[in-house]
Amino acid sequence: MSEKTIDSWTLSEAQEMLTEYKAALKAIASGKSYSIGDRSLTRANETFIKQQIHYFARIVDKFNRGKSGGPRIFRAVPRDL
Repeated sequence: MSEKTIDSWTLSEAQEMLTEYKAALKAIASGKSYSIGDRSLTRANETFIKQQIHYFARIVDKFNRGKSGGPRIFRAVPRDL
């Protein structure tokens, strides 16, 4: 039997990637770029890392909720009180 996937990621893979991206964000927090003369070096793209953290957190959350990420459907019954 194959392991369940969401967006082609298994739960363990998604958790591992989430951990890696969080570690990357923490590593660049103390100096993500510097300049020497007129040259500049950027060590990492912080915006991209934050997007990936959000992406993998959503996948892990979907696994934890036991849903495949389909639309949520709510039912409401109007009442006149």
